Amino acid sequence: MHAKNLPIIGISMGDPAGIGPEICVKTLADVKIYSQCRPLVVGDAKTIELAIRQFIPALSVRSIQSVAEARFKYGVIDVFDLNNVKQDELTPGETSAMAGHAAFEAVQKVIELAMSGEIDATVTAPINKESIHMAGHHFSGHTEIYAHYTNTSNYAMLLADENLRVIHVTTHVSLRKACDLCRKERVMNVIELLNEACVQFGIPSPKIGVAGLNPHAGENGLFGDEEINEIIPAIQAMNARGYNVQGPVPPDTLFVKAVQGKFDGCVAMYHDQGHIPFKLEGFQWDNEKQTMKSVKGVNITLGLPIIRTSVDHGTAFEIAWQGIASADALRIAIDYAIRLSHSRRNKTN
Repeated sequence: MHAKNLPIIGISMGDPAGIGPEICVKTLADVKIYSQCRPLVVGDAKTIELAIRQFIPALSVRSIQSVAEARFKYGVIDVFDLNNVKQDELTPGETSAMAGHAAFEAVQKVIELAMSGEIDATVTAPINKESIHMAGHHFSGHTEIYAHYTNTSNYAMLLADENLRVIHVTTHVSLRKACDLCRKERVMNVIELLNEACVQFGIPSPKIGVAGLNPHAGENGLFGDEEINEIIPAIQAMNARGYNVQGPVPPDTLFVKAVQGKFDGCVAMYHDQGHIPFKLEGFQWDNEKQTMKSVKGVNITLGLPIIRTSVDHGTAFEIAWQGIASADALRIAIDYAIRLSHSRRNKTN
């Protein structure tokens, strides 16, 4: 494919006090990236330049003010420069309003560029929720920021890594509120979003497993009636529409079966129900070296008018700017953004 036909992928830098700058430069040190897409970092050029000097000195930075200025040449990272990090106030591994605002502005800008059609997809490095709140931006996470700035009401979080793909009925709410939000219509919506995503990933007839909300999926009403009143009716309705949906499956067995390849996608009822098994599968710790061997897993926001993928890990302040952060998840997030860009382009042609 000619370089001009490759998708332009906007990568928000993340919190400058975290591992975002490090994993950005480590990822873009891979020449293969440039044969698959045209990558553009959105953030602070001086911070990326500092990360390059510290971690990948063979690279360099080109500060730009518009997408049209980007050259997309390997060895020189194009940075849409927001010039919003005060280096003398930046302390690695610490929260601050300055860092939170810089991270937030990068997300805002990458959304703006995608909404205007200047880039084909967005990929986000991690932000710190406390820092963005300190800066006066009261969102509970990337997903909610994207929903707000794209005016999207029907959206959901999907985690993806090899055989394990998990979508969430609820995310950043209290557990008590999550139980109240597990309603038939919402369960049906996320099943539809998950099915559509699996098709875009190249799975023509996805087999979807739905978790119960309660232990043992309610045990026929013994441990709660949400399955009987909301979840089972949703599954039945979707099967009647031609979808291949099973459940509710007890949560303690659903994800094991998915890893074994028995389901193409899983529906989790609340944040931790989906995140815990996903991170146990994707985050590999090396006990001997006392460091992360691999951190895989991608967070994809479904239902948006633009493409958004992300790493499914945080800012990792405890290892920020130490050169030991794994860039695996960012590389995989870019891969998914590329695949979704091609799928969307083929669908519109």
